[in-house]
Formats: sequence, structure tokens, C-alpha cells
Amino acid sequence: MSATPANPALESTNRGFAPPLAGTPRRLRPIYSLDDFEAAAKRHLPRPVFAYVAMAAEDRRAEFANRAAFDEYAMTPRVLVDVSRRHQNVELFGQTWAMPFGIAPMGLSALSAYRGDIVQARAARAANIPMILSGTSLIRLEDVIAEAPGTWFQAYVPGDQARIDALLERVAAAGYRTLVVTVDVPVAGNRSNSTREGFSTPLRPSLRLVYDGLVRPRWLFGTFARTLLKHGMPHFENSFAERGAPVLSPNVLRDFSARDNLTWKHLERMRKRWTGVLIVKGILHPDDAKLAREHDADAVIVSNHGGRQLDHAIAPLRALPAIVAAAGNMPVLLDGGIRRGTDVVKALALGAKFVFVGRPFNYAAAIAGEAGVTHAIKLLRDETDRDMALLGATSCAELRSDMLVRSNRGEAE
Repeated sequence: MSATPANPALESTNRGFAPPLAGTPRRLRPIYSLDDFEAAAKRHLPRPVFAYVAMAAEDRRAEFANRAAFDEYAMTPRVLVDVSRRHQNVELFGQTWAMPFGIAPMGLSALSAYRGDIVQARAARAANIPMILSGTSLIRLEDVIAEAPGTWFQAYVPGDQARIDALLERVAAAGYRTLVVTVDVPVAGNRSNSTREGFSTPLRPSLRLVYDGLVRPRWLFGTFARTLLKHGMPHFENSFAERGAPVLSPNVLRDFSARDNLTWKHLERMRKRWTGVLIVKGILHPDDAKLAREHDADAVIVSNHGGRQLDHAIAPLRALPAIVAAAGNMPVLLDGGIRRGTDVVKALALGAKFVFVGRPFNYAAAIAGEAGVTHAIKLLRDETDRDMALLGATSCAELRSDMLVRSNRGEAE
């Protein structure tokens, strides 16, 4: 696939900051960084829905540590280097991607934005970056890949081998060629923060939920009511080979399917059945990276689930160097806490081959659909381009750990 973005909204006249294009939706004109999307989404989304996206486990220490880890490194620019031919192309799994970042899997995206998974996937395809469809999405995986061929699929595999096999058969039949198996959910994390704000799966009808919807009419009519009218009540579509529970119900229980019995033996069987690219997501220990390599995984994603599983878990960026050392020639990818181009650059300099960003793309889709996601991609693309130029790097391969020093700020914190 060509590394040139197909979407003209991603083109920039000066390869750095460019003012919003004439056709940029009004809601996006005050958005100058990925963090700006969060404040806009908080005003737009009902409290339970925003809390589901924004919150993390328990006291949110792991979530906050993900961001703080990037502050532990300062960068050392080089000067008088010809960077006029710089590019962000990265080759991964035999394909050249236009940028070194992609869209992480996020469940229930279609509850935040109308056809949320599809608009993210379409924007990613237009920009020539990967998007990973979540196994807890509300749109059928077949519908998403029909709109955006090349989308990756992320699975929370059930604890029963027969159901695992059936799910893999369905994913392969739909045309997916890259499978991301998330392995850090033997049990659900303690997300009491979102529960406190009224979120549950499925959502339970209540006066509070009705009020939250009524005071946010743009979301109520533009996302929820529009979805009901055109597609019916959303269900958990992709957790298993069969359809799951509705997202809103007074009495139906969602089938979480116990996963606490899963072992490397299950991954071994998946590797034998899955003929495409197999990525293991949720690795934080070097020994697990070695085991993934020994079980013929094609890559690992260093991730603590955005701080949503084990609170106080090590930040992915802190775990990254040791995992890169243990992984050998296996590509190491990373997600968790990336909000700026400097974050992308630091992760690549420490050995990540590629990175993924989650929540900001969810917020972007919520406030402006596909145009919002395209805008978010452009912001991060432009920042990464600028940062590479200031460091004297013409390609991602030139980003090295000797460009970083431990920051006094990070040590003090």
C-alpha cells in the first residue's frame, strides 16, 4: 500500500502547523492538540458514557503513571542537519504505513459516536495507518471491514476452546488478516469510577440516564436516537462468534465468559489455527515477551490497558526497554499515555516499532465523526513531523535512545 495519505485533509502546506482548512467543521476549529478533544467530549457526552471512556481502575495511579513516564525523558536536538526529505513511513508486517502510530481498540465506540468504529476505521484507512477494532464493539466486525478493508481485529478470547475456535473462524471468514489477542483480562478490572457515574454493561435505564441524555441533545439525537432509528438497539456484536447482549437493558446480563483459565497453551492453539499476523497485547514483563516469541507471535503490544485493569501496574514506557531487549527480532509495539508527537518520538527512540493511541480518537469521533478522527490524525502527524525535524531525524529508524536523557523533572516526581 502507498505511504501517501489518500485523504486531502491530512495534507499540510508547510509540513508543520497549518491553520484549519476552510472545510473544517466549526467544532474542530478550537482543537489544537489531542488533549483538547477530551474537554470537548466531556461537554458533549452523557456522564456515564464519558466516564466509561475516560476513567481507569481504582485510584487511577496506573493511568496517571502512563503520562508521567514520558516526562522522565528529555530530548537532545541536533542542528544543521538536512531534514528536508524526512518522512514517517514505517514498514510493519510487509506493509508500509504512512505514520508510526495507529488507533488502539476501544470498546463501545458506537455509543460515543454515530457508527464510531466505522468512522475511525475509515479515517485510518484514508490516512494509511492501522485501526484495531475492539472485540467489545457494537458494530458487526463484518460491517467494519467492508467499510475499511485492512482493519485489524482485537479479541478478548473466551475461556472455552470451542468458542475460541468459532470466533477465529468468523474473524478469518470476514477477511481480517491481523489478529490482536488481548491477554491482560483474566478478570475484569475494578472500574468503580465509571460505575459511580452510572455506567454499567449493559446500561440500566434510569431517571439519571434519561436526564443525562436530555441535557445533551446533540449526542441524544445525533448518536443514540439516530442509531436506534437506522440500526436498532446496539448489541455487543464481536465478543464471540454469536451476537451478545444489548447495550441497554433492564434485566439482560452480558456474558463476560470466564478467562481466568487461559494459558499459553490456548495461544499455541490459536497460533496453529490463525494463518495471518498474530499480535499479543497486554505484555509488561520481559519473560512474557520471551514466551510470546517462543509461541511464534508476530509482535507484542506493551500495554497496561490504559490503566483500566491493574491499578499501579508499571507504565508501558517504563517497561519498554527491557521488553525490547527480551523480544529479539520480534517487533515491539506500545500503547498507553501517548498524547503528543514528542511521546511518539520518545517511544520509538526507546525501541518501539509502532505505537497506538486510544481515548483521543474516541473523543474526536464523538464530537465530529470521521472529520474529527482525521483532524486528530493530522495533529499528531504534524507534531511528530516537527519533532523529528528538530531532533535532526529524517526517518523513524533514526530515532535512538541516545537522543534521550533522564529528566530531572521525572526523577523528582
